[in-house]
This record gives sequence, structure tokens and C-alpha cells, in this order.
Amino acid sequence: MDEVESDYMNPYASIRPQVEEKPSLFEESAATVAPSAPSSDEVPVPEMKPPLEEKNGTTENNTTEPVAATVTCATSSEECIKIEQMFKDYGLDTWFNPERLHPKVESLIYWRDVKKSAVVFGGGLAILLAMSLFSLISVFSYLSLLLLFGTISFRIYKNVLQAVQKTSEGHPFKDYLELDLTLSQEKVQQLATVAVAHVNALVTGLRRLFLVEDLVDSIKFGVLLYWLTYVGALFNGMTCVMIGFVALFTLPKVYENNKQSIDTHLEMVRSKIQEITEKVKAAVPLGKKTETEKTK
Repeated sequence: MDEVESDYMNPYASIRPQVEEKPSLFEESAATVAPSAPSSDEVPVPEMKPPLEEKNGTTENNTTEPVAATVTCATSSEECIKIEQMFKDYGLDTWFNPERLHPKVESLIYWRDVKKSAVVFGGGLAILLAMSLFSLISVFSYLSLLLLFGTISFRIYKNVLQAVQKTSEGHPFKDYLELDLTLSQEKVQQLATVAVAHVNALVTGLRRLFLVEDLVDSIKFGVLLYWLTYVGALFNGMTCVMIGFVALFTLPKVYENNKQSIDTHLEMVRSKIQEITEKVKAAVPLGKKTETEKTK
């Protein structure tokens, strides 16, 4: 009773019982655990091992399956055709992905606005035809004279019209004269980095092919060069540029309209080429050595 009265008068009496109750709780928990621990009859030891083994088995299966998947992905990426990889490295696949193109370029190439695409395509093709028939200097001079004659005629016409109507509209090409055509340093640096990256990729690829890092790739490159000799006998450089210009305005649109069928046929061609390359690598021992060195 004395202790209760002292606690009643003590302001910290509410804290002291909680602190004093903690060892009693631990003692009670220890007392409850202690008698249940030695009871080996209730929880047999052999019944606890199988679930542990099953867990280990599941973990081993889960770890082995991703490893096999990564190995198959690695082998499939190694078996990818080098020409296709070069096609992607140089960014040629960008023309067949509208999402990766600039909106203005994408609208021209994919004929979103038929009038603008027709004007650009017709004008560019006419210039290329003129360059194939005449020299570059004559084409440049004639086009510049034609453009200058058009601007002077339009300027005189607008001045006469303003004098007759007594209006002050100003210079007809005022908006174009006020355009900022200067290139910023950031833009020049971006173009320079992209150009340097492409040049470095081209130089490293040619070095690998000419110095026969991989015999099969060098043989395929030689076959391509031999095929280009026949192309050069039939077409000159300007004709090839014209064919590329026409293909730029036709192939992406055709691929967009017939994507599924073209992908299936390309996959068939890719599988055939891959079979031929595997046969060549199996026949040529040097090809196997290069592959083993690359895997190492």
C-alpha cells in the first residue's frame, strides 16, 4: 500500500510500470518458447527437409532457365547477318521507321501532303536528270539564272502593282529576308559528331573487311564488289544517285503499305542467307576459328 501511494504521488509512475513490465513480457515469451523447443515429437525433423529441398530445387530451376535464355539470345545475336547489322549501324533503317524521322522529312517521304511531296520529288528528279545530261557548272548556272530572273520579275511586278494601286506593301520578299539562316554552334557540333561517328564506323568496317578479320565476311564483301562491277558497267554514278532518290520516295511508302508481307519474305531470304553462311563456315576451317575467338 505504501508503494501504491508513493506511485500515486510520483508523476513518473505511468512510465515505470511499462519499463518494469518489459522483462516480464520477455520472460513470459521465453517461458512459452522454452517448453515447446524440446518437443521433437510434435515437429519431426525429416518433415522439415523436403520443403527446403523443394525450395532449393525451385530456385535452381529459376536460375538455370534465364541463363539458357540469355545463351540462346547471345547465339542468335552472334548469328545475325553482318550486312544487316551494318545496315542498322549506318542508320539506313531509319528511313523505314517514321517515328525516328523529322516530321517534315517524314511528311515528304511518306507522301502525307501529296502536293509538297510531288513538287519536291519532281524538282529533285529534274535537277538530277539535268546533271546527268549536262555538267554541274552549267546546271548550277542555269538554275541560278532562272531563279534570279523569277525573283527580279516578281519584284518589278509588285512595284508596278503598288504604283498603280498606290499602296505601300513594302518589299515582296521581306519575310524571307528577315529569316535567320545562321547555324548555331550547337547544331554544327551535333552534325560534326554524327558525321564523325559515321566516318569512324565506315573506316573500322572497311579495315575489318580488307584485312580479313573474318574470312566469310571478306568473301561476302568481295562478292558484293564483284556485283558492283556489273552495276558500274550498266549505270554511272549519277544514275545510281537518281535510283536512290526515286527509291527514297517510293520504298518507305511501299514498305508501310505492305509491311507484313515484306517482313515475311525478308525473313525467308534472311534464313536462306544464314543457312548458306553456316555451310560456308562449316566448310572453311578459318571461319570456325574466328567464331571461337569471338566467343572467347
